[in-house]
Amino acid sequence: MLLKKEAFGKDFIWGVSTAAYQIEGAHDFDGKGPSIWDIFVKKKNKIFQSHHGDIACDFYNRYTQDLYLMHRLNIRHFRFSLSWSRILPNGIGEVNQSGIDFYNRLIDLSLELGITPWITLYHWDLPLALDKKGGWLNRDIKDWFTEYVAVCVKHFGDRVKHWMVLNEPTVFSAAGYFFGVHAPGKKGLDYFLAAAHHAALAQAAGAGVIKALQPDSTVGTTFSCSHIEPYTDREKDILAAKKADVLLNRLLLEPLLGMGYPTREIKVLKRIEQYMKANDENDLKFNMDFIGVQNYTREIIKHSLFVPYLRAKIVNAKDRKVEMTAMNWEVYPESMYHILKKFNSYPNMPPLIITENGAAFPDKVEDNVVHDTKRSKYLQATIGQVLRAKQEGIPVKGYFVWTFLDNFEWAEGYQPRFGLVHVDFQTQQRIVKSSGQWYANFLE
Repeated sequence: MLLKKEAFGKDFIWGVSTAAYQIEGAHDFDGKGPSIWDIFVKKKNKIFQSHHGDIACDFYNRYTQDLYLMHRLNIRHFRFSLSWSRILPNGIGEVNQSGIDFYNRLIDLSLELGITPWITLYHWDLPLALDKKGGWLNRDIKDWFTEYVAVCVKHFGDRVKHWMVLNEPTVFSAAGYFFGVHAPGKKGLDYFLAAAHHAALAQAAGAGVIKALQPDSTVGTTFSCSHIEPYTDREKDILAAKKADVLLNRLLLEPLLGMGYPTREIKVLKRIEQYMKANDENDLKFNMDFIGVQNYTREIIKHSLFVPYLRAKIVNAKDRKVEMTAMNWEVYPESMYHILKKFNSYPNMPPLIITENGAAFPDKVEDNVVHDTKRSKYLQATIGQVLRAKQEGIPVKGYFVWTFLDNFEWAEGYQPRFGLVHVDFQTQQRIVKSSGQWYANFLE
């Protein structure tokens, strides 16, 4: 099928996504305070080859050339996150004017070039000063976060009209507080449940602050999600798949929609109630203008006696002998269609925007050219699945590629490359890949 932008309608939003810690660098420039990631990357054996984001893509110093490049590639919507500790070095209290100035320059140049800014308020880089007070484990984070949100809306809201509150709250609470593989590196079920509940409260409260200060803005939040299938049609595998679905797709989405936490399938999740106070269930709820869908693959789930709490495990793509990306994720574009259908089946679901989708493949630079045909094929196939959902009446309003530039991919360091633009991290040279050229042509 030859994809045409026109098939999606003239109001469909096409863009690219990035995140502050993954591209900005300038980790201690101009009054910026440290974040949990600035510290976590220095810990032994946490990050591939001890990579770190101190410089990353040096976007802090090179944003001008990057925005001009974006403009040249016909990209007119740019999702980026703000570094909380660049704006409030201690997480609360005194505002760092240099941080405000940087984001003002970034927003102003975007608008000058006809690029609409979409701001993510929290993309995992909690100020270290707040982590020392317990971070997401401390219920006060709801107030710290709303203070930060208010500062951002007051400084940028005259020009920025599109906001995303949190990036993938289930992932940062699980990876950072349950498995310990991401910052701040804590491990334990109760840590996870506390962090998840406080993130869910902050998500609704943050959205409320934006709407109170700027009623005409478009506000959403983003969720990681995977299409889930059982390994066999045995009852045990079907039950295991249902449990995985609760954790990977439903846990923080349903309370936002006013349905409470989905604790029926996984009894141990009822322990989240120990962190709840009167009226919390109501305070978890918010009528978002859109929900951001971040989907990359599907997961095949089987019963496992040895996995505590869940009795379920993922059957790796490698073991299933299927085509994989550099992240060892199955290449399965249909996952996007199934997830859009699933999300839309909730009775009170607002419109959907795909706020992240993309693929990491090993890239080769030859004669200053990067032919990444696998990525181009993946993007085209997935966008085709978005169109399929749209043609079936699912209210999907936009699609953002993850990501614009090759960047720091958290625990995986700089090894997996997701970008439409290749970055040489030694020289900071940018090369538009053939996938970037395809996207530019598609958007023309």
